[in-house]
Amino acid sequence: MAACRRCGTEMVRLFIHPKFPISLNGNMMHVLRLGSKAAQGHVVRGCHQSVWSSHSTVKKVGVDLGERKLEISTGKLARFADGSAVVQLGDTSVMVTAVSKTKPTSSQFMPLVVDYRQKAAAAGRIPTNYLRRELGTTDNEILTSRLIDRSIRPLFPAGYFYDTQVLCNLLAVDGVNDPDVLAINGASAALAVSDIPWNGPIGAVRMGLVDGEFLVNPTRKEMSSSTLNLVVVGGPHSQVVMMEAAGENVLQQDFCHAVKLGVKHTQQIILAIQQLAKECRVSKRTPQKLFAAVAEMVEYTRQLASEKIYAVFTDSSHDKISRDEAIKKIRLETEELIRERFPDADPYEVMESFNTVSKQTFRNITLNEYRRCDGRDLTSLRNISCEVDIFKPLHGSALFQRGQTQVLCTVTFDSLESNIKTDIITTAVSGVKDKNFMLHYEFPPYATNEIGKMSGMNRRELGHGALAEKSLKPVIPKDFPFTIRVTSEVLESNGSSSMASACGGSLALMDAGVPISSAVAGVAIGLISKPNPENPSEIQDYKLLTDILGIEDYNGDMDFKMAGTNKGITALQADVKIPGLPLKIVMEAIQQATVAKKEILGIMNKAIAKPRLNRKENGPVVETVCVPISKRARFVGPGGYNLRKLQAETGVTISQVDEETFSIFAPTPSAMYEAQEFISEICKDDQEQQLEFGAVYTATITEIRDIGVMVKLYPNMSAVLLHNSQLDHKRIKHPSAIGLEVGQQIQVKYFGRDPTDGRMRLSRKVLQSPAATIVKTLSDKFSIAVGTSNSQASNAS
Repeated sequence: MAACRRCGTEMVRLFIHPKFPISLNGNMMHVLRLGSKAAQGHVVRGCHQSVWSSHSTVKKVGVDLGERKLEISTGKLARFADGSAVVQLGDTSVMVTAVSKTKPTSSQFMPLVVDYRQKAAAAGRIPTNYLRRELGTTDNEILTSRLIDRSIRPLFPAGYFYDTQVLCNLLAVDGVNDPDVLAINGASAALAVSDIPWNGPIGAVRMGLVDGEFLVNPTRKEMSSSTLNLVVVGGPHSQVVMMEAAGENVLQQDFCHAVKLGVKHTQQIILAIQQLAKECRVSKRTPQKLFAAVAEMVEYTRQLASEKIYAVFTDSSHDKISRDEAIKKIRLETEELIRERFPDADPYEVMESFNTVSKQTFRNITLNEYRRCDGRDLTSLRNISCEVDIFKPLHGSALFQRGQTQVLCTVTFDSLESNIKTDIITTAVSGVKDKNFMLHYEFPPYATNEIGKMSGMNRRELGHGALAEKSLKPVIPKDFPFTIRVTSEVLESNGSSSMASACGGSLALMDAGVPISSAVAGVAIGLISKPNPENPSEIQDYKLLTDILGIEDYNGDMDFKMAGTNKGITALQADVKIPGLPLKIVMEAIQQATVAKKEILGIMNKAIAKPRLNRKENGPVVETVCVPISKRARFVGPGGYNLRKLQAETGVTISQVDEETFSIFAPTPSAMYEAQEFISEICKDDQEQQLEFGAVYTATITEIRDIGVMVKLYPNMSAVLLHNSQLDHKRIKHPSAIGLEVGQQIQVKYFGRDPTDGRMRLSRKVLQSPAATIVKTLSDKFSIAVGTSNSQASNAS
């Protein structure tokens, strides 16, 4: 008994493999004469060779995007994968592979895994960790993986529950062209040239806006001056599959034009991938089973439960928990009756039958009756309330409540040294640099009346936080003297918590006194659509919903999140659950979100209309210390001892601005006062006088050394060395040779400071001549000064 290692199909002697039929030609008859063992071995190898040989011919297509060419090839690398493609733009190349099992999984969902990995070698670098190899995943890798996942997932057949993995491997990065968009196109090409069932292909482009000019797949340098970063993923027939955008108050008309232009260019990529798949002569595999509810079972479920479900979904007195409990009760009763009627039914079929009826009932109420389960009309917002300055000790805080979604946002200031420092590989591969503004999103299980393990941040939390951060980043002043961290903790969730985080974060920033250019609000738009029975890819009827609930997101076809100011758009993310959206619906969704956004901003302005003029009294303080080069060694201390001690004892952070200026960050005014006292203490014996070049001063000997004497010109200065060569005209080997003792006062002449190390240059030798001299006396005077100009300026800001 032999089995195919690839799909697990067992074979005895010369049983024909179901996926790779073999014809009995002359060669096969010769194999039959060799005996059963040889025949079995030939069939197994034939299965494996067919996988490899089907991708053995190199094929390549190109797409002209502006002045550059996008090249897509297959058939050279990773030929054992079901599909493999290499996408190149400039000198940046990405290889993407796709593999899907031929046996269904026990999961009751599409088990798709997308992994995008940055490779140090691709950027010509070596990782700096102790193992000198790639470890774990970075935030940028996770966000890019999510971007690819959301682009390809809607096009898999319904009920295709087969383990599928898409891996993106960076081959080379030129530092000019970003690889993330190439990875999306690579995933599309890899799936298209494979036998995996997938209703693609798709195409992806990045749109930039520089000086009013739209750029397709701009370079990294062009993106640095672009006011728009829009990734558009288009499907066949100019449909939108996914969008992700960040903008600096981009006007609505400019944004809409960028979307249309991007979709237009995606069609060229789609045509090229279709041509590549045609040349590969791909025939899609037929899955053993597509998981779906049985029509007879669905009809029986509809007879049993549709009226009860309708009554729950049209009762606007329900909240999230009571509605879920009511549906759960109906589900348990109905599924029990279904099992009695269909005793041999699969558990998934029973569950999916109820889900199908519940979803259809919910959608029909919206489509046919223009009603929503909470009683609102299609464009109404939920009740919104805002509070600021919730907790006095915090630098800034706000509570944003929208319906049953509640988010607590806090703002924390810290030194510029506390900014996020990106590793060198991420910087080289993706161009992501250090940033002094961050938003962290938390979604604890109690927010949805559940229990769960609190094990750090997951992919969803990272993605939602990144979207809210993009929403707020354009309004943060670039010269703000602190690193800003906004935390958004979702306390209650019933839809659109990421956009609530953007609203709450904007309120908290204004409460903290951050001079943001404008308030930011966000809203989620949903979609309920009805496909054309004759052409399922076309939408016959649809309804757009403003400010969707969690159940409307679950049963709907789209989660369209948009945030911005009264002027324009700062962030957008469109997750589509159907194979594609016509541009007409996308434009309507943008318009509907714009109207809702302005209404939300009006409500937020009632809580706080503009940033506070001054930060809170217990907030952090920044001051500068001017230290002459000659005094830097004393201020810093041996090996930085004084600075480390200052930071440990007072909690301040010190960073050097230039040769003579240090910046001191204190978390509280009291900590700054302690730091000032500490600085005065360590510097009190080293305060420089205004010494006159060429003048003669009286110095006191404090120490006798073999090479000279240590002297002080005034009591509170640090002793300086007067070398043997400057003590007398005649050569001496020890100061005692001329009768010098500790405590003795001598006259020395001042010749300024050494330009290299700042040391005083003194001489007694030059005074041994009979020329008359005038001896000057000194009084104490400070020279290391702690300034508050920066602090006052930052407070004023």
